[in-house]
Amino acid sequence: MRRFIRTLLCLLPMLAPALPAWADETQLVTLETADASKEWLGVGRLNIGNYGFCTAAMIAPDVVLTAAHCLYDQKTGALLPMKDFQFLAGWRNGRAEAYRGVRAGVAHPGFNALDADRVSRVSFDLALLQLDRPITLANVQPFATSDRPRKGDEIGVVSYAKGRSEVPSLQEVCHVLAWRAGTVMMSCSVNFGSSGAPVFQIRDNQVRIVSVVSAMSDVNGQPVSLGVALGSTLPQLQSRLAAGDNIFPASKPVLLRSGQARSLNSGGAKFLRP
Repeated sequence: MRRFIRTLLCLLPMLAPALPAWADETQLVTLETADASKEWLGVGRLNIGNYGFCTAAMIAPDVVLTAAHCLYDQKTGALLPMKDFQFLAGWRNGRAEAYRGVRAGVAHPGFNALDADRVSRVSFDLALLQLDRPITLANVQPFATSDRPRKGDEIGVVSYAKGRSEVPSLQEVCHVLAWRAGTVMMSCSVNFGSSGAPVFQIRDNQVRIVSVVSAMSDVNGQPVSLGVALGSTLPQLQSRLAAGDNIFPASKPVLLRSGQARSLNSGGAKFLRP
């Protein structure tokens, strides 16, 4: 897995002229009006105390999906306090459809916040947070999920990010450039704060989340985003959460063991204050 990703990123500058350019790819659109955002209210900003924010999406009335690295201090590897997390469903211009705290969470067991090779950790960069209360509003619905997209597939992303932290943005059409061993390389436009953003695909007339944004890079000036495929990991995390597992300690944070793409949480030194 590590060898594949390193090789892929090393080869991309040489392959850049051959990267496909899809005429149907769309630009980011700000979901500023109620009508524009009504289908995406299950996507929200995940505030993290004074550290900053990520993006998260509902997959159940009381469960949101995000990137695992959003849960940790990027300098120390310490798990951030559970009380600092707040999910703001459909956050737009100073108002959310619903505000919820977090009472439990689970992350991919293979994720290591202090792994210096941030590219290799992308395939483990997945976490679930259980909200302190379900969101049962009729206009705020959780999204269905699917295991993974395939090379060439048309996808889309809804995210908050640097310079657009108050209103979500939609890129309705971008594409999968490559996929292997849990890591998805995409042409989607992302920035700091987009960590945890849901990657959508329409299948059988239903919008499904197929990946979560983890990191970004570029190929000869062409932006490339990296995401984690849900695969078999999501059902495992759902089972752990349902069984009462909780990564958050009852008292003080636990330091992980120590262990080149940039993480996109808006964490550590890279956090953007909301």
